Amino acid sequence: MNDRERDGGNPAIARIRGRYPQYTRRRLAGFAERLQQKVHADRVPVTSLALAGPTERISLEDALKLDYRPVPLGETLGPLWATYWVQVVAEVPQAWAGSRVDLYWDSRSEALLWLNGRSSQGLNPGRHIAPLVQSASGGETISFHVEVACNGLFGAFWSDPQAYALVACELRRFDPEATAFYFDYEVLRQLEADRDPTTKSRSYGAVGETAQPALDRTWAGRLLHDLNRICNIADPDDRATWPAARAILDGLLAARNGSITHEMSAIGHAHLDTAWLWPLAETRRKAQRSFSTAVALMERYPDFKFACSQAYQYAVIEQNDPDLFARIRAKAAAGQWIPVGGSWIEPDCNLPWGESICRQFLYGQRYFERTFGARSSVFWNPDVFGYDAQLPQLMQSAGMSRFLTQKLSWNKFTSPPHHSFHWRGLDGSTVLAHFPPADTYNGSAQVAELRYHAANYKDADRSSDALYLFGYGDGGGGADETMLETLQRARDLQGLPRIQIRSVDEFFDRLAISAPDLATIEGELYLEYHRGTYTTQAETKRLNRACEAGLQALEFVTTVAAACRQPAPSAQEIEALWRTLLVNQFHDIIPGSSIREVYERAEVELAGVAEEAGRRTQAVLATLCDPEDGNWTPVNTLGCARAEVASDPDGELHHIVAAPFAAGETTTTDDRVVVAADLDGFVLSNARLEARIDRSGLVRSLLHVATGRETFASPAARLLLLDDRPLDFEAWDIDPFALETAREVTGEVSCVVLSDGGLRGEVRFERGLGRASRLAQVIRLDAGADHLEFETTVDWQERKTALKVMFPVACRASNATYETMFGATERPTHANADADAAKYEVPGHRWADLAEPDFGVSLFSDCRHGYSAFGNQLALTLLRGSELPDPQADIGRHRMRYAIYPHQGDWRSADTVGRALRFERPVLWTKGRARALLRHSLLTASPANVIVDTIKPAEDGDGWVVRLYESAGIRTAVTLDFGVDIASVWISNTLEDRIEALPTEDRGCRLALRPFQIATLRVFQA
Repeated sequence: MNDRERDGGNPAIARIRGRYPQYTRRRLAGFAERLQQKVHADRVPVTSLALAGPTERISLEDALKLDYRPVPLGETLGPLWATYWVQVVAEVPQAWAGSRVDLYWDSRSEALLWLNGRSSQGLNPGRHIAPLVQSASGGETISFHVEVACNGLFGAFWSDPQAYALVACELRRFDPEATAFYFDYEVLRQLEADRDPTTKSRSYGAVGETAQPALDRTWAGRLLHDLNRICNIADPDDRATWPAARAILDGLLAARNGSITHEMSAIGHAHLDTAWLWPLAETRRKAQRSFSTAVALMERYPDFKFACSQAYQYAVIEQNDPDLFARIRAKAAAGQWIPVGGSWIEPDCNLPWGESICRQFLYGQRYFERTFGARSSVFWNPDVFGYDAQLPQLMQSAGMSRFLTQKLSWNKFTSPPHHSFHWRGLDGSTVLAHFPPADTYNGSAQVAELRYHAANYKDADRSSDALYLFGYGDGGGGADETMLETLQRARDLQGLPRIQIRSVDEFFDRLAISAPDLATIEGELYLEYHRGTYTTQAETKRLNRACEAGLQALEFVTTVAAACRQPAPSAQEIEALWRTLLVNQFHDIIPGSSIREVYERAEVELAGVAEEAGRRTQAVLATLCDPEDGNWTPVNTLGCARAEVASDPDGELHHIVAAPFAAGETTTTDDRVVVAADLDGFVLSNARLEARIDRSGLVRSLLHVATGRETFASPAARLLLLDDRPLDFEAWDIDPFALETAREVTGEVSCVVLSDGGLRGEVRFERGLGRASRLAQVIRLDAGADHLEFETTVDWQERKTALKVMFPVACRASNATYETMFGATERPTHANADADAAKYEVPGHRWADLAEPDFGVSLFSDCRHGYSAFGNQLALTLLRGSELPDPQADIGRHRMRYAIYPHQGDWRSADTVGRALRFERPVLWTKGRARALLRHSLLTASPANVIVDTIKPAEDGDGWVVRLYESAGIRTAVTLDFGVDIASVWISNTLEDRIEALPTEDRGCRLALRPFQIATLRVFQA
């Protein structure tokens, strides 16, 4: 072809051709926009619109019974969270016969198309088109309904609640030829536009940057040249000019990668937060919108696969939209719908106790197996604020050897070193882990993002495979036609990774081939961000702890009742309570990052679970006790023995002793508390501790009698207020500079001795706090106690302020230790490296400890999770005052308990684990003398570093389940003694499968545990 032919026969062009790429790129973008307009060039208004509402969230069946009134376009809707139903009638033009007819809808909100009585597709501000008829007859009348939810994808945020309105509703004819022309052109145009990408990270606020390679210069030059040629020879308004242009595009799209290139496994996804900036009740409809859209796309794109987690969301659809659920199951059977995750919801992985995570997996995997015929092999939890070091072991025990997340790409101090690696937990268990290198679980399938994915992959020297999740998420939505059309053209196009839509298991199978070459990361995966989530919405966190304790107590007494052949709650009744708790452990509920409506519901639900668990526990205990004895009996629901002072329900103090998992008795003790007062303050002492407290509530001295050591380096129990104004994500974050603003609480303090000795000594302090809050604190020492307790009640009215309590201990160590689920994790007390400095606020459960080899100090907490250790300062964050997304977060009354436990030796030898457990979970009381089986331990374990955490009835109703763990990081030979005759004991797993029988002798058995190993046993009575 000569120049004259190439230029369309116009010799003048040759004289003026030059290089002006910026002009040309703007021209290419404009040409693409003109092509896009041809996809739905023909449009007609609908015949009629009728509106009903506002209503509650109701079914289609109920919506059909509503009274509808005619409305014009432009009708305003609202307020936020209101629901409307729109009845639409439209006539298809005769000329559209044989064409696909689409709905164009815009209500500036989320909506759901109901077509032929079925949930058909979600609609929202980013998704306006929904197919109505695949091949029109021409002239037919179509009627359908649209369910309008007055909220955006992100609730009230990033949308205007005043703007909800019926902006547009019309029929549009779909033009497949124009669609193909547009996407062929647009994918290549995007590729050329990314020829010289900037060096950056696509992750929010990340510290790392990716040097993305430029497009091959020859290939980029041809793209610019030939796409510009198309603008010269083709006119979007003249179809006769399209074939020549399409021929050029075909030639460009035929350009392939080399034999070795980055391999991208793509999978559709719609990350849907079970609650966040919308109430839990709206999640059902969000799931309907997202899931119906995915199913509809599968009909039009047979290669499309969609990964979806969270058994809870499936269960909600199963209950509320059986037709959609049947379509999902059919697509799962066909291999297009990919159930993943293995958990009931995607839980937070810092705040729930380990048994709660076991239940997430137990109920999730059982649901997936029952519904889809298979358990998940992948723990899918992409959006969580850090991952406990015991998760690899818990995953393995639940049948999951693979793990996917993404959130650590948000780190503020260091960049995670790998995207594909082996993750090794506390006990040595490993799983194959993957962080998608696009640094998002909401991929848009734009060409620049696909290229970034390949360039950013940190393990390309070890594996060519990485996973890409595409589809709108967080608020749901999922993939759209644009993404799928783009990926079809990008499968093996020069300059892009080689892309294929694969299932999650197919991707991990490919990654496993490279597993021998992958690196290993040890221990917790700490997110260097969102540290405020350990504290925000403190009442929800307190109730979570109460529910966990109450449900485990209920299961223990239920097991005893079953062993005695007494009536007890069924497994289904207990599971229903657990499921309510598990939903509220979702990773935007329990962390405190949701809107007010979420917590209004969560607190009612969790209080209801705790109350119901307590009521049922007392009912079971009543069957296990002699009702003619009207005295109170203490019951120990824990696996460690107790000897302590406790108050019965009538308020009377007793010294009680109780064996593990058994009723106890009230006894006497030789120890006594002495309380002395003078002008300087108070002295509380028993045989083990002597505490000197001044009249402002500061602990001036805490003497550990056995060693003669002073616990504190300076006055302790210091209450500090901090300016808490994070730069971003207010409810989520405590920024490091908040610590620079710490100031001691000052002002007038009143004090009074509440109990002047004997079994208990108490001094009460009251003071103002901040601008408008009040604090009352009882400092307590009991007879025989090794710890000094602080029972604190706060009427909290502060905003953008945090409250900490600090203890400067007389110990120095480079690391502090914190209880994490079923184990303990060490973290630095210094800032030697960036990763050390990042851990200025860390999550923990019942205790933190700072120790020298011969002496240490533990800080116990009954319901607070945000700890810190700087040098010798042990601190606990008590409250925050964030205003976004909940302006009322934490306003109101709070009750918390914490304690200081000085000890000889380190935390292991001092039994910090057992003592903190007893502190957090007070003894239960029941009326009447316990019957025989309850008077003796149902199970004892030795040595003391072995903690029996759970005793529960088996899910299948046959025998019972014991879950225990090694708590001190010591390889241990364990002896178990049962309080009943046993027929057999089996090594099991979280899913309660029988794996291997253990030898038994009399009423006992033995097993060996690795450091921090968790063991699950199935026990069958004789």
